[in-house]
Amino acid sequence: MSNLSCEQFVELVTDYLEGAMPPEDARRFDEHAATCPGCDVYLDQIRETVSAIGHLTPDHLEPEARERLLEAFRDWADEPPT
Repeated sequence: MSNLSCEQFVELVTDYLEGAMPPEDARRFDEHAATCPGCDVYLDQIRETVSAIGHLTPDHLEPEARERLLEAFRDWADEPPT
């Protein structure tokens, strides 16, 4: 994970925030955030999002909203990576 790219950083945010990253990788993650203003802001935004809505469960959604989200992600998952 040396020379962590911004794309890799974004992919690893969940592991980092959940404490599922080995300590050495977490250190490199922290170093990247400290030297990359864009990733630092992104990490702060994800932390704020989790703080604001991380407690929500599927039961908090109206059935129609849940179905729209599931449909959107089904379509998203079918798209080839860019």
